[in-house]
Amino acid sequence: MRWLRRSGTVSVGIRDGSHNSFESRRSLVTSCRAVLLPRFGGPEVLEVRENVNLPQLKPNEVLVRTRAVSVNPLDTRMRSGYGRSLFEPVLPLILGRDISGEVAALGSSVHSLSVGQEVFGALHPTAVRGTYADYAILAEDELTRKPESISHVEASAIPFAALTAWRALRCTARIKQGQRLLVVGGGGAVGFSAIQLAVAVGCHVSTTCGGECIARILAAGAEQAVDYTTEDYEASINGYFDAVLDTIGVPETERMGINLLRKGGYYMTLQGETASFTDRYGLAVGLPVSMAILLKKQLQYRYSHGIEYWWNYMRADPEGLCEIRLLSEAGKLKIPVDKTFSIKQVREAHEAKDKRLIPGKVVLEFD
Repeated sequence: MRWLRRSGTVSVGIRDGSHNSFESRRSLVTSCRAVLLPRFGGPEVLEVRENVNLPQLKPNEVLVRTRAVSVNPLDTRMRSGYGRSLFEPVLPLILGRDISGEVAALGSSVHSLSVGQEVFGALHPTAVRGTYADYAILAEDELTRKPESISHVEASAIPFAALTAWRALRCTARIKQGQRLLVVGGGGAVGFSAIQLAVAVGCHVSTTCGGECIARILAAGAEQAVDYTTEDYEASINGYFDAVLDTIGVPETERMGINLLRKGGYYMTLQGETASFTDRYGLAVGLPVSMAILLKKQLQYRYSHGIEYWWNYMRADPEGLCEIRLLSEAGKLKIPVDKTFSIKQVREAHEAKDKRLIPGKVVLEFD
């Protein structure tokens, strides 16, 4: 029998000798420290609270003892009110999508993981109980083994951004060896992940980025990196592309991306308008309005340019997460971490991201 003692609470795992694995029993961890968002606003609204209740695990769920979580742009946007129509009725909520930690308990139907195993993964963007907590609950298909070659801090920076890129490139555009990809905004976590994923497949990659990112992006295998701050990037980009991933998503980059696509190509933006319309008009009106706008754009560009137009979002994907793990183990997928904060400094971390004091990835560590 194995006992995992955490902050005065106990979880139990029983070894099944015939399978040399842990069969999970109900976790006795009933509460933990967490960062709550009681209302929308600036970093000052975030509250670190003790003894926040933990729900019982469902059969397909895993309780993870958190070691590190990354601060994603979605976290700061949600804190400020993005997705208000969905999240306001369930306040207070817990922010956080990424996680790296250790399995503390397993639901009855979970068989791919074992208690004590180091894991990393990411929650769906609409999850209301996030990972800014000593213990987080994720579905089995939202987690995989953490590569032994990287730390919890390094691992926590990868899954949400990389899965966002993977869903666009592999599920929507279905990129293949020899194709040409343009990443608009390759210096961010999603853009940099997309570059590395495409290079691993054997694609030819070009990107726009800030000048400070060029050396890192070229070292990752991109064939062209154009500094949007000093160059006429539309004129500088070479040739036409089979797919464009636009992480910026303003009218100027959308126009450029669509005009640089070959017939049959895919334009994918991360800045879809679903949340903005539902926040403005409510779910009942905003959701169908946003879907109508998407359909109109899809038909328009299919007719005028012969290309496919998509809004892309992160979704859990076990196949994608497995590929991300393998690439991370091989050293072919990395997201640099610029600074770490203690979870107790969560307000300072969000303030630094709001003020753009730290351009790269920020990670919160748990003691």
